[in-house]
Parts: sequence; C-alpha cells; structure tokens
Amino acid sequence: MKFKIKKGDKVQVIAGSKKGQSGEVTAIITEKNRALVGGINIVKKHMKPTNNNPGGIVEMEAPIHISNLALLDPKSNTPTRVGYKVENGKKVRYSKKSGQIIK
Repeated sequence: MKFKIKKGDKVQVIAGSKKGQSGEVTAIITEKNRALVGGINIVKKHMKPTNNNPGGIVEMEAPIHISNLALLDPKSNTPTRVGYKVENGKKVRYSKKSGQIIK
C-alpha cells in the first residue's frame, strides 16, 4: 500500500489521546499501516533480562495508525492534506494548503 506519509516527515496527531502533538516519523510499518513518531506515544514495556540487556521497565515509542496522522505544511506548520503532481517528468508530493512541494 502507498502512504502519503514517509520517513522523515513532520506530522501531527489528529485523533486519539495524543491529539495535537507533533513530531518526526522515524519508521513506517507497512504491514500494519502504522508509523513510529519520535517522542509521541511513549509506553512502558517490561523487559526480561537477557545477556545483552539488564531488563526492567523500559520506555519506548509505540506505533500510531497512519489515519491518525496529518502531514505538517512546510510553510505554515499546520496540518495539511497531500496531493501529487508531475513536475519535470517526476511525480512529487505537494501541500494542498499552500501548494508548496514536500521533499
């Protein structure tokens, strides 16, 4: 499946308990339609001790569903929808709000 949000994009959470928070996408999990956003949706996980780690309670980021994220407009830093257009023979993403190309 093709997503309009990619790794490295600045996004804002538009639904759920973390609504209004923003961060950068660190990973996309395509099989589950989810994304990891830096500093958002921090959960505590109980880890068993192994040879490599001492175990205990570890804080880590949990994935958020793609439908609950909106890309931030590069010009105004507000949530926007994403469109596609062809420029110089290449398909590029652009912000529907400002019309600016998203890199």
